[in-house]
Amino acid sequence: MPLANGSTSPKISVVVPVYKVQGYLRACLDSILSQSFEDFEIVAIDDHSPDSCGRILDEYAALDDRVIPVHFEENRGIGKARDAGALKARGEYILFLDSDDTLADGALQAIADRLEATDNPDILLLNHVRTYWNNRVQASAAGEMLAEAGTDVFTALERPEYLNMFAVVWNRAYRREFYVDDHNFTFTDGIYEDALMVYKTMLTAERIAATDHVCVEYRQRRQGNSMRTPGRKHFGIFEQYARLFEFLDERPHLEPVRALLFERAASHYLFTLAREDRIVPKDRAEFFKLSAANYKRFKPKGFVVPEGTQGTRFQLLERGSYTAYAAVMAASNTRRQVIQRAAKVKTKLGKTAYNRLYQLHLRRPVDENLAVYAAYWNRGVACNPAAVYHKAKELAPNVHGVWIVKKDAVDTVPEGIDYVVANSPRYWEVMARAKYLINNVNFPNNFVKRPEQVHLQTHHGTPLKQMGIDQQRFPAAAKNMSFAKMLERADKWDLSLTSNQHSTEIWERVYPCAFEAVEYGYPRNDVYFRSTAEDVQRIRRELGIEEGKTAILYCPTVRDYQKGYVPRIDLERFCRELGPDHVVLVRTHYFYGADPRLEALQERGLIKDVSKYPVVEDLCLAADALITDYSSIMFDYACLDRPIVTYADDWEVYRKARGVYFDILSGRPGETPGATATSEDELISVFRSGAWNSDEAAELRAAFRKRFVQFDDGNAAERVVRRLFLGEEPAPAVLPLAERTPAPAPAAIAMAHIPRQPTGERGLIGA
Repeated sequence: MPLANGSTSPKISVVVPVYKVQGYLRACLDSILSQSFEDFEIVAIDDHSPDSCGRILDEYAALDDRVIPVHFEENRGIGKARDAGALKARGEYILFLDSDDTLADGALQAIADRLEATDNPDILLLNHVRTYWNNRVQASAAGEMLAEAGTDVFTALERPEYLNMFAVVWNRAYRREFYVDDHNFTFTDGIYEDALMVYKTMLTAERIAATDHVCVEYRQRRQGNSMRTPGRKHFGIFEQYARLFEFLDERPHLEPVRALLFERAASHYLFTLAREDRIVPKDRAEFFKLSAANYKRFKPKGFVVPEGTQGTRFQLLERGSYTAYAAVMAASNTRRQVIQRAAKVKTKLGKTAYNRLYQLHLRRPVDENLAVYAAYWNRGVACNPAAVYHKAKELAPNVHGVWIVKKDAVDTVPEGIDYVVANSPRYWEVMARAKYLINNVNFPNNFVKRPEQVHLQTHHGTPLKQMGIDQQRFPAAAKNMSFAKMLERADKWDLSLTSNQHSTEIWERVYPCAFEAVEYGYPRNDVYFRSTAEDVQRIRRELGIEEGKTAILYCPTVRDYQKGYVPRIDLERFCRELGPDHVVLVRTHYFYGADPRLEALQERGLIKDVSKYPVVEDLCLAADALITDYSSIMFDYACLDRPIVTYADDWEVYRKARGVYFDILSGRPGETPGATATSEDELISVFRSGAWNSDEAAELRAAFRKRFVQFDDGNAAERVVRRLFLGEEPAPAVLPLAERTPAPAPAAIAMAHIPRQPTGERGLIGA
């Protein structure tokens, strides 16, 4: 297949090994595909990733021929994935890029330019930066050295200082003929495989060049990186360096760099030993012992230990006494570090021990049959937690559910539901002893998550606006939020519930914690598939919607850049223009209190103010159409397959102040749910012209539903309960979208002449 340069061989093949990075993979691929230099291919190896990485690769491949996915039928490890990518690559050069990292702007052009200026060397060394979740960017230590190289071409023996560069394969580009055809380099099994590959290739290359252009943005993941997961696998470092010294033994001409590489190896042992996120305390003595043995085994004759603290540590390795090493390391802590650590402990104790009653209950055993529920900062029984609660009463009656509510929300708790008032004596007991904790927001900072407890974060929407750590770029949205504290709260999640793959990917990236994503659908949306025509008619009667009228539900969301509810539609004019055969239901965001302007319009019979109506799902079932702006209600309403009109008169302001993940006004399938309007006149025209319910709007809605109504099928609550409370495999399986039957629309009911009759109990969220 011809490529950008008209040939079948691109200049650069970017090899991307992929495993469990669904939250980061799109950013990685986008950073490559958006490069100004276009003569490349992406060979992406799906290492049998258990998440949606394989599907994402196929999605990108369908849109761009330069993306070449390879799917392994079993997990083989990052080294084997890179090997497969190198063999599949057709490019003149191979660039390895980890799938949670990104290419910097202009990276490929800078690489191509330097390759041309240095007459195509075997290896081109690249500069990089480290990027952190808090938006901090740290330059690499090698930047100055790379700049000094200019356009020089050299070997590692001629410039051994370049062996001190960060020993990873992604900060260099390899000439494919050198790497594959001439030497057939392959990775060894296990972690720390990069170091061995880097040194072998550097010591083999006859022509090495460098560029100080920042090419790779090395993501410092807060959690989830295999290198930062403690365990015995880190003992593999010794085998990797043993192979390196065997390589040196077979090549006597490399003797001049043996001492340098030995120092690198010993430093790597000590670095790994000191990291609590690599070597657990019980393994440290053994790891030190093996480090000391390898130090003695591979130490070159006449080796001179480095000066300073590192030299002291080398001497301790040579002595082989872990006791002495541990004592010296403990003593090396400065008084400032000790004080900081003590202050941290004191602060932690202050947050968990200020309530003596809570401390007492934390010493009692966890109650295996107790579940705590909360929603919307303890506003009452609602949303996904409510749907899980009702299904648990049916399928897991042995588990007693207790709701946390605010004092002023007690009157809203339905009869028969057990509850506690937040911060009351019993509150501390159930929070300390409940096996299961279900919430659609975070529990407070002073909640102590015990190891035996299971925390399900259900969330309460699908993200259009930017969330989590992405809000750092939008001060109006963040409002002095402590993102470190936010992530500490998210660290307590065990399970994160999602209703579509978009949410799964976003939550994983913007809350970089160790939870497991469960793609079961939103339980609160089950009602949209389980309600009948009679249910729809009953709700409309309760709301006072006259038979034959078209009910329009208007749900504007909160604006971070405004204080209080600001009407964006002249509702009096809107109702007058639509005429008497329409009725407008207005529901403001729950952050706002009662609005006298809406009350006045309701008293005049122009609208129905349903802002305080307790069950939003009922409002959706009653409505013939939804008008929204950026509220996540659109994703739930899409379950019903009824018209959605986007009214976004402040799109540019909202987008810049709050940040969004896609352009809801773009008109692109999968982004826009139906007709759109950016002014009041346009909105009126959308309804008067019939565009709100047109074939074009229906096509857009179908694409929107395909993307966002992925796992909602009426059985989400059951899947959650079976997994969470019963320890079973989640069942039933998600129905294909075409096989789901949402509640009939009011107009369809009227056309079918279905007689209206009461149905008694609601049975789901509204129960």
